[in-house]
Amino acid sequence: MFRKIRIAALSALLGLGALSAVPATAQADGIYFSFGSNGTSAGVLIGDRDRYHRPHRPHRPAQACTPALALEKALRMGLRHPRVTATNRNIIRVAGLKHHHRRAHVVFSRAPHCPVIRSS
Repeated sequence: MFRKIRIAALSALLGLGALSAVPATAQADGIYFSFGSNGTSAGVLIGDRDRYHRPHRPHRPAQACTPALALEKALRMGLRHPRVTATNRNIIRVAGLKHHHRRAHVVFSRAPHCPVIRSS
């Protein structure tokens, strides 16, 4: 008896899981039926699908790190009076002051979002 209840519960869970996997786009338009306290009704829903559709914006790849972006990031990291001391095609080196007027250097990569390579 317990085995039959367990199999029925497992089947119900699998069935509900399959129903939740149905894509929502298939339910957006089409024929609808309503059974409720106001009576029975039926109809066809046409053209309501794209009402809230935003216009497509082309994907912009992330911008490579520039000296200006590296300076902004150095300021956010707590460097005071940052300045670019060296650049090449791979890195941007920024120097500035940390607390108690100690000199500090940060080396950023030219990759998008200016990842920190070295900090001293």
